[in-house]
Amino acid sequence: MDITSLLLQAANLMLTGMVVVFVFLLLLISAVKLMSAFFASRDGDLVTNNKTKTKNTITTKSSTVPSAHLAAIAGAIHQYRQQHSHKKT
Repeated sequence: MDITSLLLQAANLMLTGMVVVFVFLLLLISAVKLMSAFFASRDGDLVTNNKTKTKNTITTKSSTVPSAHLAAIAGAIHQYRQQHSHKKT
């Protein structure tokens, strides 16, 4: 075999591989877009309802922290600031 036929075979193999990868990626992108369109139309109302529920849940949960926990956290912050304020000066 001469070098010309080897180079032609290599180019043919390279182009075949590139076409296969390109087609695979096109199919993958199309599948992802179809699935996102399907699920967006199916669950569009649920997303807006969940956002309002999440905001309400967060505000109610944060108001139920026991005062003993808040006092412990405040004490830990105060102790941390006292210990680290001496190192700066």
